[in-house]
Amino acid sequence: MSRIVARGYCQGDEKEFHGKAAELLKMAGGNLYYLLNRGYPVKGASVFVGNHYLLSERQRLALVRAVSPAASIRRRREKECKALPDGADVHIDGFNTVITLEVALSGSTLLRCMDGCIRDLAGLRGTYRLIDKTETALMRIGEALEEKGAGRAIFYLDAPVSNSGRLKEEMMRVMAPFPFQTEVEVIHDVDRKLETMDHVITGDAIILDKCKSWINLAGTIMEQTMEPYPYVDLHDVKE
Repeated sequence: MSRIVARGYCQGDEKEFHGKAAELLKMAGGNLYYLLNRGYPVKGASVFVGNHYLLSERQRLALVRAVSPAASIRRRREKECKALPDGADVHIDGFNTVITLEVALSGSTLLRCMDGCIRDLAGLRGTYRLIDKTETALMRIGEALEEKGAGRAIFYLDAPVSNSGRLKEEMMRVMAPFPFQTEVEVIHDVDRKLETMDHVITGDAIILDKCKSWINLAGTIMEQTMEPYPYVDLHDVKE
């Protein structure tokens, strides 16, 4: 892990997400928001908007990840836990959370989304490897969980993803000094598991829509340790 790796870096992002491109993206986001609020499916609506504004595939992905209908945003905010009950269990979407922080530590593109989540554009695609940012990302997670008073942290990793076993070992090693209990489960269908739980830590919109409650841990870590960050800010998109 000695080689420096910029997780989520894409050479064209400066051109596609800043300056006039950012203004165009917000306009497109407003159009997508309008359609989603009127019941249009996200796939068809994003294709229509993307074609209209001649957006790249990466810009279209950003819109889909950042823009949600008003009803979904409201439900997610109602379920968000601002404070964790002392000694509570937290259930962590392992790859989702770690990769977002690795992207942040790499200085790569991150989205500030309409529901308040911080999301990346890195993508997993069934493969993962530890990088020089992984240990620091895990330390930031551990520090934030300790500050929140977690009693037990349960990380869930997708079994089919390469190197999930190695990441489990690294999680157990880095979390060992912290006062909370740490468990790591390498399982199939992490999403379905988390959809039934309280105090879920993830940025996955599908999980957020179904889980009982959630914690915006990546957002907290970013605010406390990495501000100001040059987000692609789609938080305040309007119709």
